[in-house]
Amino acid sequence: MSQPFMLRRRHVLQLMAGTTGAILLKSCQPSGDAGGGADNLAMSMGTAPWVGQLPLYIAQEKGFFAEEGLDFDLSIFGASGDYISAFASNNVDSVAPVSAEAILMKSQGKDFKIVLVQDNSVGGDGILARDTIASIEDFKGKEVAVDTTGVSYFFLLQVLKEAGLTKDDVTIVNADPASAATAFESGNVDIAVSYAPYLPATARAVDDGRVIYDSSKMPTAIIDLYLVDTAFIEENPAAVQAFVNAIFKGTQFMLDNPEEALEIGAKELEVTTEELEGDLKGVKIPSVEDNLDMLARPDSDTYLATPLQELVTFLLAEEQIETDPGDVSTLLYPKFVEAYTES
Repeated sequence: MSQPFMLRRRHVLQLMAGTTGAILLKSCQPSGDAGGGADNLAMSMGTAPWVGQLPLYIAQEKGFFAEEGLDFDLSIFGASGDYISAFASNNVDSVAPVSAEAILMKSQGKDFKIVLVQDNSVGGDGILARDTIASIEDFKGKEVAVDTTGVSYFFLLQVLKEAGLTKDDVTIVNADPASAATAFESGNVDIAVSYAPYLPATARAVDDGRVIYDSSKMPTAIIDLYLVDTAFIEENPAAVQAFVNAIFKGTQFMLDNPEEALEIGAKELEVTTEELEGDLKGVKIPSVEDNLDMLARPDSDTYLATPLQELVTFLLAEEQIETDPGDVSTLLYPKFVEAYTES
């Protein structure tokens, strides 16, 4: 089935119960010598398939983890709740969640650091509206189809807030991103929040509708991250450094060899290269400099602590978390990115 991985991403707000489920393990042992001897490094990660992880898939396929002396073991989980549970119980050393998941885990007491930013949504998420709706302000009194268990809901509320509205000014119709797009296309709702591939496909299919607002106008609203357990970092800093180095190698390979990169990602995600190329237009894979801006530079417009703190405020107000996780700037750990720039 086309785009199966999209259906398993960003369904996060329901995860407070910390449910577990079946796990599909994909062992990604690097070929050849992984460093050898007493200096052999190892690190495990749990995640769900996602387009923003293309540099990671490239690093696996091209042996960049092995080049860095890292025995990297990736477990692919069927749902984000599963890898969150695995991380909380210390069954994996690291995870690759969306920002809302990171806040949920921190509020539940998990001790971790954000060592790298995976991607930003820069158009991959958006809001569909009929042509009769001229602006976001015109949403007042209308029905909006949106997944209330995912970050699409948070994105909607941020957009409403920017226009001087709140959730009380609209009628929420709970629908997953695919169903929301279908409801819009069939005329059951005049407004729907969705993401690629449903977002652009529906906009093309509906003559009297378009994407009225997308995440390119709010590029820090939806961010995917790489988190590592704090104790693991303290005990295995060289392993984390090797991971970061390999990811940046994967990112550079993606830029230098786009066709081969698409082939690697398409095979991993079980999509066509054309589909993957289209979906990549909706995310931004950050450069080394971008990561420094987001993790290490409080004066930057993209400094990650700012949107994370806004996310905390939102989740507390919506009673999605019970405990304030405190100063989120302490989660940012730019040491490994900084070391990469000095190497």
